[in-house]
Amino acid sequence: MEEESRKITGQYRHMQGRRLLFVTVLAVSILLLAIVSTLIGSAGLTAGEVISAVLAGIAPGFFSSDLLSYTIIWDLRLHRVLFAIVAGFGLAVAGAVMQGVLRNPLASPFTLGIASAATFGAALAIILIPTALSGEIALVASAFLASALAAATIYGLSRYRGVSAESMVLAGIILMYLFGAISSFLQYIGTTEQLQAVVFWMFGSLQNTSWEKLALVTLVVAVTTPFLIMRAWDLNVLGMGDQVAQSLGVKVERTRTLHMMVASLITASVICFTGTIGFIGLVSPHITRLAIGGDHRYLIVASGMVGALILLGADGLARTILAPQIIPVGIMTAFIGIPFFLYLFMRRREEYW
Repeated sequence: MEEESRKITGQYRHMQGRRLLFVTVLAVSILLLAIVSTLIGSAGLTAGEVISAVLAGIAPGFFSSDLLSYTIIWDLRLHRVLFAIVAGFGLAVAGAVMQGVLRNPLASPFTLGIASAATFGAALAIILIPTALSGEIALVASAFLASALAAATIYGLSRYRGVSAESMVLAGIILMYLFGAISSFLQYIGTTEQLQAVVFWMFGSLQNTSWEKLALVTLVVAVTTPFLIMRAWDLNVLGMGDQVAQSLGVKVERTRTLHMMVASLITASVICFTGTIGFIGLVSPHITRLAIGGDHRYLIVASGMVGALILLGADGLARTILAPQIIPVGIMTAFIGIPFFLYLFMRRREEYW
């Protein structure tokens, strides 16, 4: 008995060490990639000019920089790099929560109709509101409200049949096709200019980020992530099945609904500014689960860090492959995500879930 106890303790310590190493490697990788992403660009700034501009913005009384370098770093690059980190983190956290709540490895904000609803909202604003092409407020608000409507509709439809994982997945699929069809119709009746704007929004881009948008998305992610971590035990229990969860005192329907709403809020707050950026919420939890297991106390944060790393890397590639032309980052995440997902599919073990 004592020997078995020591064995279990040893396995626990080994897993804890593995988790710590994984998170540390991710943190260092994100930091290094953020530095590289700030240095690269079509303007051809030297490392010294970039560092001087960053320091001049942080401590203007002690450091100085030329106006061009300062403008490029603080008005164009730095908030974009930080937004990529926060947006990738948020989308991956939302994906990890949805997969845990629904016990479905294919669940993500983009397979449950949330992204399709945001696309519908953006298309509606661009085609029916004359100012949406020239201003962002109507477009962002419409995309966000449509995403929130999709989340509420998923809850309403699934509640009609009982708030189960299967009913939520079915409701999400219904909405995905419904909003996709409506968006296609709106594009069909729109002008060439409107169609181009909708298609570009669907590509997903970090080109229109700003410090104000970064602050808003960071606030949402910073408030919701600790809450999800505190409720991680509920997600772990839900993975054992609804009956087991109920026997352990978890209110299954309320827990499932609450977590789905929080995950949808995170998704909506990101994609209303960026457009459709796929694969982050789908692939990141898979990678993390293979590395450190399925305990959501660690999976949520680690998945977010993997998502931040993927989106930051994708944006760096999007800005440099065809420089000075910038490829929409949603296209790059698809190119990166498909090989990752294919690799995970080929080596997936049933027991890792």
